Amino acid sequence: MDWDRIRIFLAVARAGQILGAAQQLGLNHATVGRQLTALEEDLGAKLVERQTQGCTLTPAGEALFKSAERVESEVLQVGSEISGARAEISGVVRIGAPDGLGNYFLARKLGALANQHPDLTIQLVPLPRTFSLSRREADIVVTLDRPKQGRLIITKLTDYSLSIYASKSYLQNHGNIKAIDDLDGRLFITHVEDFVYSRALDYAAELGQRMKRHYECGSVVAQMEAVRAGHGIGILHDYAAVQFPELTRLLPQTRFTRTYWLMSHPDTHRTARVAAVHDYVAEQARRAKAEFLRS
Repeated sequence: MDWDRIRIFLAVARAGQILGAAQQLGLNHATVGRQLTALEEDLGAKLVERQTQGCTLTPAGEALFKSAERVESEVLQVGSEISGARAEISGVVRIGAPDGLGNYFLARKLGALANQHPDLTIQLVPLPRTFSLSRREADIVVTLDRPKQGRLIITKLTDYSLSIYASKSYLQNHGNIKAIDDLDGRLFITHVEDFVYSRALDYAAELGQRMKRHYECGSVVAQMEAVRAGHGIGILHDYAAVQFPELTRLLPQTRFTRTYWLMSHPDTHRTARVAAVHDYVAEQARRAKAEFLRS
C-alpha cells in the first residue's frame, strides 16, 4: 500500500470530510478524493461512505484506521528518538489553547522562543473550543478540563483566577459598585451559552441571574473589549485584565478560580521541537504565577 494514500485516508477519517482533510494536508479537494478512491481500488474494499455533510467510515475503513494509526504511532516514535538524538529544534509545533490564555498570555510569550530558533515554526491557535491530540489537530493543547481517559501526557499548567470588572468610564457614567446588590439591573457582558465548550466556564451563572440584562459575546476577547469600551460589567481573567489600566476590579471578595492543563501526545512528546515548546510554556506559566492568581 502507498503510505501517502494511507496518510490521506487518516486525515479524512479524522476530519470527517474530504474538504477538511484537504485543507489540513494543503492539497486540492479533488486530489484527496482521487487518492482515497485509488486506495479503495487497491484494497478492493469501500473505506468511506461519502455523504453531503461529511464522511463516515465503513467497517473496512474502521479496521484500516486502527491499523494505520498504530503504524503512524510507531513512525512518530522512531522520529521522536531520532530527532531527540539530534537535539535540533526545527519544524512545526501547533498549540491549541483557550482564547483567553492564547491571546492574553501565550501570544506575547511564544514569540521569544520562535526568535531563538530560526528553524522552528510555532503555530498558536487561540480559540474558544477543544482540540484533539489523537486527531492531530495540535501537538500541544491547553485545556480547562483534565481528561479522565486517553493516551495523553497531562500536567497541571497553573491555577488562575477571574474577577468582576468594569471600566472607569462605566463607573463614572453609571455609578460605583460597592456591594453585590449594586449589580442588580446592570448590563452583564458574558458568554454565549450555546458556545460553551467546558463546564469550567460556569462561573457566570450566579451573576447572570442577578444582572438579567445581557450582552453575550462568543469569545473572551470580545467580552474584554466590550467591558473596556464601558458598555457593562463582566467576569474577566485577572492576568488579562491587569494589562488594561482603564479597568477596575469590583467586589474583590468575589473571585473564581479555575485550572489550565497542559497536554501532549506520547507519540510526539519527546521530539525536540515539541519538548522545547512544552517546557517553555510550562516555565513561563510558573514564572507568571502571581499574574494568574491575583490576591
